[in-house]
Amino acid sequence: VPSANTLIVDRADKLGLSQMYQLRGRVGRSSERAFAYFFFPPRRQMTEEAHARLATISEHTALGSGFRIALRDLEIRGAGNLLGAEQHGHIAAVGFDTYVRLLQESVAELQGEPLPEMREIRVDLPVKAFLPVDYVGSEPLRLDLYRRISGARGQDELDEVRAEIDDRFGALPEEVESLLEVVGLRLTAERLGIDEIATLRGQVRVRPVRFAPGEGAIEAARIPGAAYREPTQTLNLVAALHGPELVRYVRRSLDALEPAILIEPAREAPRAAPGR
Repeated sequence: VPSANTLIVDRADKLGLSQMYQLRGRVGRSSERAFAYFFFPPRRQMTEEAHARLATISEHTALGSGFRIALRDLEIRGAGNLLGAEQHGHIAAVGFDTYVRLLQESVAELQGEPLPEMREIRVDLPVKAFLPVDYVGSEPLRLDLYRRISGARGQDELDEVRAEIDDRFGALPEEVESLLEVVGLRLTAERLGIDEIATLRGQVRVRPVRFAPGEGAIEAARIPGAAYREPTQTLNLVAALHGPELVRYVRRSLDALEPAILIEPAREAPRAAPGR
């Protein structure tokens, strides 16, 4: 039912994570905001695994959460260790995603490389951003591509992944274009110190965007239809486009304003004491 915007699921505790994620994606079209309600019995009647699945689906609602949900599903069901078939101590204790991040940080520290501060950036735009099954048929390959796309640390690295996908699988569908554009927008937001980019009442809300006192409204006037609220450091853009074009529009707007945006200096991550 294309016009439906509300989904109600009874006994969601009996469903797997992938089932709930797929069901949640059945409502909402383009700019239509949708709602999915998952009902379950009191906690004392649920297994620990069922509670973990429900907690995961409720925590990860932002655009592009599919990869994190897939990783959490591996953790709940047992992903095994990195080199063998069994689940071993460290990875079981902290979770797959956290274990990989800690491993990367340890390698960087041993190599004397700076440890960047991890920031959560919310990008919630009405676009379909994923790798379609009929485009990349292998599930392990899709997961690997999601990992590489989400882990890109710069536009050059993201462009390399884009070129490889195009070379191996052919012309990129709109969903894949949107996925790559969203990750590129996230990189821009990280560079400019922005924490949230989301649609609200026909506009794209971007915050915080910091300008010199009194300069915000002047700079925003350079973007047609844009407005700036200095008390909340919020930039509002017109959300008249759809799909990857909407994401590109937001990114181009931020690129145009970047010279005037004040960026707070990044804090260095604390280093472990010698011998630890």
